[in-house]
Amino acid sequence: MSTLSFQKKTSVPFPKPDSFHWRWLSLLVIASAIASIHPLEVPAYLLHQSGTQLGVLLILWLTYKHYVSRTGFALCIIFLLIHIVGAHYLYSYVPYNDWFKHLLHVDINAYFGWSRNMYDRLVHLSYGLLLYKIIFDFFSVWLPQARRGQIALLVIQFVMASSMFYELIEWVIAIDMSPKDAENYNGQQGDVWDAHKDMAIATLGAIIAWLISYVRQRKH
Repeated sequence: MSTLSFQKKTSVPFPKPDSFHWRWLSLLVIASAIASIHPLEVPAYLLHQSGTQLGVLLILWLTYKHYVSRTGFALCIIFLLIHIVGAHYLYSYVPYNDWFKHLLHVDINAYFGWSRNMYDRLVHLSYGLLLYKIIFDFFSVWLPQARRGQIALLVIQFVMASSMFYELIEWVIAIDMSPKDAENYNGQQGDVWDAHKDMAIATLGAIIAWLISYVRQRKH
C-alpha cells in the first residue's frame, strides 16, 4: 500500500509572479475599483471585500513559494472577479436576469423556473470549479509521491471541508447582526437549507473540475 509523503519537492514546479500574474491582478484591482462605486450596501460590501483581500494575499504568497501554476492563478482571479460582482450587489440582488434579457432577450429565471436569485449558487459552484486547480497545484507540491487520483480526492475533500468552515464563519458573523442584515449578508433568501445547498454545489463544482481534468489527462 502506498503512503502519502508530506515532504516538499526540492525542484521549482511553478514560476514566481511575472507580467502574466500582474496583468491578472491589475484586472482584479480595476474591477474592485469599479465595484466600489456606490455598492448596494457599504458595510456588507466591505465585509465581503475583506475576503477578497485575504484571498489575494494568499495566492500571492503561494505563487512566490512556487506552489501555483499560471492556469491555477488565472482561474482563482476569475473566481474573485465573480465574487466582487456579488459583493457589489449583495449577492441576492445581482441583476443577472436583467442582463440576460437585455443582451440575449432571454428570461433565464423563467426558463429554468427559478423563484430566487441564483447568483450565490454560481459563486459556490465556481468555488469548487475554479479553485480546484490551485488547490491541486498546492497539494501536488506537498505530496510529491501521491498519485493524481489521491490528490484529486484530497482536493474534493478540502473543498467540502472549507465550504463547511465558510458557512460556520457566516453563521458566527451573522449572530451579532440584526435579522435583516444577517439575511442580506448570508443571502439565504428565506431558504433554511441554503447552507447545505451551498456546500453541496461547491462539492459538485470540484467534482466537475476533476472530471474535466481526468478527461484531458486521458486524452494526453
